[in-house]
Amino acid sequence: MTNQWRDFLTAGAAYSDAEGRLQFTEPTTPTACRLFDLSHLGLIAVRGADTVSFLQGQLSNDIRELSASHTQLSAHCNQKGRILTLFRAMRLGETVYLQAPLERVAASLQHLSRFILRAKVTLSDASDELVRLGLAGETAPDLLAAQGLPAPELDNGLAQSDEIAVIRIPGATPRFEILGPFAPLRALWEALAPQAAPANAADWTRLDIQAGLPNVYDRTVETFVPQMLNLQLIDGVSFNKGCYTGQEVVARMQFLGKLKRRMYLAEVERDTPPQPGEELFNASSASQQTDGWVVDACPLGDARHALLAVTEIAAVDAGEIRLGADGPVLSLREPPYGFPA
Repeated sequence: MTNQWRDFLTAGAAYSDAEGRLQFTEPTTPTACRLFDLSHLGLIAVRGADTVSFLQGQLSNDIRELSASHTQLSAHCNQKGRILTLFRAMRLGETVYLQAPLERVAASLQHLSRFILRAKVTLSDASDELVRLGLAGETAPDLLAAQGLPAPELDNGLAQSDEIAVIRIPGATPRFEILGPFAPLRALWEALAPQAAPANAADWTRLDIQAGLPNVYDRTVETFVPQMLNLQLIDGVSFNKGCYTGQEVVARMQFLGKLKRRMYLAEVERDTPPQPGEELFNASSASQQTDGWVVDACPLGDARHALLAVTEIAAVDAGEIRLGADGPVLSLREPPYGFPA
């Protein structure tokens, strides 16, 4: 986040917590929409004549399908098919931006840069190039229209108006990410704030969780293959694009293997917040490996938490899944997009 953007927000309703993250006070009166600062997400800019071919050899999805109207999730895996970083990829003009949790940007830049070799491509941390806002709520499309901005109708859809890009994020609640330079997004924030109360990043995470959309953090690097995070169900992996790093393992699981673990929505009661990477436990599991992991988590209030959790399919059918060997039992259910029969 640019100092200019932080200064603007802290001059209003925002304040910094002990870890330097911006927080917003809860509104005294409810609003139909919430407004989010998304500076907890970072950007990598990929530019150059070989951008598409370079990314095609590194990411799990078909980068050729990016367009002026479509974004996608795409995983960067290691040779064993384990995810290093999960990106939202978008093409804005001649640049492809890769968005991920800010904490993953530096390591992802370093790892991707090793594969440039002679490719005509440059990679850079673009987190300060574009401001990122979020808008969520039933009236969000109307609020965007009132500001002269298009609201894409399709999930993962992209629409642009001058310097501002709008992406529709999947989920039951209409939700949009808005990207652009500081000046127009400052004006947009000021116009939307009276009608959409500023909300904290944890609320954006909750909407991700409720939509069954995973994130990969430093604590969960190299923990999951794409199918464990349901990426094959949410336009996050292509099985006919050709080779990329880790492709052989991912394809073998899809066509020759049997998926033993997948991601569920969960709720749990515990005083201490669950953390990504925290291990799950099932007494009936016959696996010699960890029974599962927390993918993401956020508070729901009164010591109750919403989670995305990867665990063994057989263990879910057989018995209780606990947060730790002696921890509370998880209440599990399918994500909203469901599982294939």
